[in-house]
Amino acid sequence: MKRVLKKIFHLLIYKLILPVLLFLKREFHRFFLSQKPKFTRAYWQHKWNRARSFDFKNAKFSDFRFLFRAALKTTLFLLLLFSFFYMAVFLGVFGHMPSKRELRARQNNTASEVYSADGVLLGRYYIQDRTNIRYDDIAPAAIEALIATEDARFYEHSGVDVRSSFRVLIKSLLLQEDAGGGSTLSQQLAKNLYPRQDYKLWDMPVNKLREIIIARKLEDIYSKEELLELYLNTVPMGGNLYGIERASRRFFNTTADSLKTEEAAVLIGMLKATTSYNPRLHPERAQQRRNVVLNQMAKYDYLSAAKADSLKKLPLELHYRYITHNDGLAPYFREQLRQELEQWAASQKKKNGEPYNLYTDGLKIYTTIDAGMQRHAEQAVRRRMALLQKKFDQHWKNRTPWGKDANVIQAAMQRSDRYRKMQQAGVSDEEIRNVFRQPVPMNVFSWGGSEKKEMSPLDSLAYYGRFLNTGLLAMDPRTGYVRAWVGGINHDIFKYDHVRSRRQVGSTFKPIVYAAALEKGISPCTFFPNERQTYPEYDNWSPQNATEQYGGEYSMRGALAHSVNTVSAQVMMQAGVERTVELARRLGIKSDLPAVPSLALGTADISLLEMVSAYAAFANEGYQVVPTYITRITDRSGNVIRQHHANEFPRRVLARKNAAIMLHLMQGVVEEGSAAKLRSEFDLKMDIAGKTGTTQENADGWFIGITPKLVTGVWVGAESPKVRFRTLALGQGSSTALPVWGDFMKRIALDPDYPGYMRSQFDPLPEKLQEQLDCASFRAEPPPQNFLDRLFENVADKAVKSYEEWKAEWKQRRQERRQRRRN
Repeated sequence: MKRVLKKIFHLLIYKLILPVLLFLKREFHRFFLSQKPKFTRAYWQHKWNRARSFDFKNAKFSDFRFLFRAALKTTLFLLLLFSFFYMAVFLGVFGHMPSKRELRARQNNTASEVYSADGVLLGRYYIQDRTNIRYDDIAPAAIEALIATEDARFYEHSGVDVRSSFRVLIKSLLLQEDAGGGSTLSQQLAKNLYPRQDYKLWDMPVNKLREIIIARKLEDIYSKEELLELYLNTVPMGGNLYGIERASRRFFNTTADSLKTEEAAVLIGMLKATTSYNPRLHPERAQQRRNVVLNQMAKYDYLSAAKADSLKKLPLELHYRYITHNDGLAPYFREQLRQELEQWAASQKKKNGEPYNLYTDGLKIYTTIDAGMQRHAEQAVRRRMALLQKKFDQHWKNRTPWGKDANVIQAAMQRSDRYRKMQQAGVSDEEIRNVFRQPVPMNVFSWGGSEKKEMSPLDSLAYYGRFLNTGLLAMDPRTGYVRAWVGGINHDIFKYDHVRSRRQVGSTFKPIVYAAALEKGISPCTFFPNERQTYPEYDNWSPQNATEQYGGEYSMRGALAHSVNTVSAQVMMQAGVERTVELARRLGIKSDLPAVPSLALGTADISLLEMVSAYAAFANEGYQVVPTYITRITDRSGNVIRQHHANEFPRRVLARKNAAIMLHLMQGVVEEGSAAKLRSEFDLKMDIAGKTGTTQENADGWFIGITPKLVTGVWVGAESPKVRFRTLALGQGSSTALPVWGDFMKRIALDPDYPGYMRSQFDPLPEKLQEQLDCASFRAEPPPQNFLDRLFENVADKAVKSYEEWKAEWKQRRQERRQRRRN
């Protein structure tokens, strides 16, 4: 094989390539020898003398043949040079030249869009703010204005308008007059798709020729209508705004297919200079340019002269609407979604093997958010938090909630982006502090509207540190679909999302403790004494009631309704700390849970999302509920690339009977306990189960409520736990978080788009279960017991204790056997 390859190689080199090279060398050598005299001084001196002595008066026609030969040679040389130049550009010597295949597959950078469950556009993720639309979705007036102004013979040429090119050549280069642009729409499209590059001295000829070549290719690939569609989707409209659709929405708050003639003329007029003719920045110039476009439309018979004149008399009317990522519905939810989708898209491959890009690939993300509920949630937060903030400011008047503790502002400064960036840049701590002390003009948030003030960044941190914030999450307990997500009071100022932030949960953890007790077999009608006890085995822990009231006995319903800490501690001790933690894990809580009895009082830091998911299991007959907020994702062509599939085999984490009992127990919180104002103040008629929560020194207020169709949780507090109300009456969850919940639910109940919410009811309890729950919530003293009652009670207690001891001993023996086998 090697010998064959060697012979082939020898044949190619010595029999083919070498003879050709020798022939070319010989011919070029002869050519240069023949031209060698022309490169001498004597030759050109002779030519000069001949030209000086030439007699034009007596010359014959034949005497001018040398001029024709020179002109012919020059023309041929220039044609040859242009051919080499054209081929160099065509072959990509001066930079990438797209093939027809690439142009055919060309797709614009398109924003990805997020939609609610009811089809409302929630927001967009983009680098270039662009929405691609079809030719049929563009107003005819915009098409006509574009052709009349930019390329009147668009339908007659094939990418290059020879007449326009000669006009520009003669007027611009020879007569030095303004002849307008000579580029066709196809050439402009080529420039939009493949922006010009810097080639220094060759800049203009290379770029123009490159655009001509691409324009001819585009004309071969696309129809005229497709070229217009592509052009109006790619054309820059200033800043990061691209395309006629987004420009229509921003400047006139309408769609491209609904543009009026005078509005279309404004947008097309902007193409000449997007800044100079921006109708918001320079309305007079924009109006003058609009009238020029209308004149062009009349000139080419797209408008009558009378119609054009009437339109030119109209004033320039804008409906400017600039939407940032902080605006619109569910900004906190969209930001959370963005972070997740960014990672997901990078792990998914397109057909060409490249990963998806959230900001350029035009994905459509369909979510479970209900736009109507989201709007009600944001309105409830806005109204109730404004009232609560007013009450909070009056409560503290001119005093700072954190007193003289400078660490609160110090910690806020160190958490700020400005501090971190300056620290990473190597700026000393003292210099950073000096910057934070310098007053600067700024716009500050207030519930009455944005205000202009001059204050230092440190003063700004103190100003915002006084604000109470909130988180609200609503979920369908049957499906886990998230229906409303409010992460704070203002996404532009307060970026931290309190749906996912972890804060002490207080008494909202108690239902999990009581559910663990039910799972162990403790009867809901067991009465527990309301007395303060000390637990020596846990460092003499001695929980006390927030109201400092003791005495009597409570059943589970009563203790939960009135949030009795002493009883909750007893229930935890009987249920077992480990059993409670295990149940919390099954319910979906992943945060750290300290395995100590104080967990019963809500000392753990848990997110609102986890707590609402856990409560949803009570409403879902004991089945685990996994939060879901994406139903499907499609690519720009509508192909589904991600689809949510409901869990056909849900995991049971709580006995169905015990889930029903928990709903009954938590209904007591609304009927006779800390959430009673939902009936009296908000006049809500539906069945409601829930639990309020208040943490130490009123730093956090909670309310998580369950209705037959929705589980909703609300947290209220400040960024620093030291910013809080000083009294329980003002700072407890029933006074801070519950009003937000009640306002939200009342708005839904009164909305005709959500029929049945106001009178919705839980499934009735079976008669047998009702009998087990037929007991009082509270009794002042235990009833007298006879001898048999005391005997059987002691026997039952001993039996339970013996069983637990036997079970623990059996587990220990099993672990010892496994350990011996490993050894």
